[in-house]
Amino acid sequence: MKVMFVCTGNICRSAMAEAMLKKMLEERNINNIEVCSCGTSAENGDRPTYNAIYTMKQYNIDLTKHMATNMLNSDIKNMDLILCATMSHKRTVLEWYPNLEGKVFTMKEYAELDNHGKDMDISDPWGYDINIYEKCASEIENCLEKTLVKLENKVL
Repeated sequence: MKVMFVCTGNICRSAMAEAMLKKMLEERNINNIEVCSCGTSAENGDRPTYNAIYTMKQYNIDLTKHMATNMLNSDIKNMDLILCATMSHKRTVLEWYPNLEGKVFTMKEYAELDNHGKDMDISDPWGYDINIYEKCASEIENCLEKTLVKLENKVL
């Protein structure tokens, strides 16, 4: 199974989500799920923000080697599941790739944390202090824990 995370710049939310899910899979010795990420407006090769790197260190994750990928340069067409940070990202993905309908969700939507259709987005921490990044990472982690249960049921 192939999973892709999508945000805007691929230097905060989707980069953190990719790294966190990879670590969760590794800790559970699950190696039949491929994980990657991209950004709808990413500059190829951009590095994660300092605060994203610092926040991931708290999870014992090294984000320093991550390099951003623009969605148009990604392998998004070959993904089984695409998890977006926001409804806006989801709409953008489906505008560009309408044939992916049914594979594209927000992270909260797929994790069934959608609060009755409200608050479907994981807010962008870019430009904010470390506390906002930590809150963002915690939201992502919560989504991923629930997502991983669903993924395990699909692939194991």
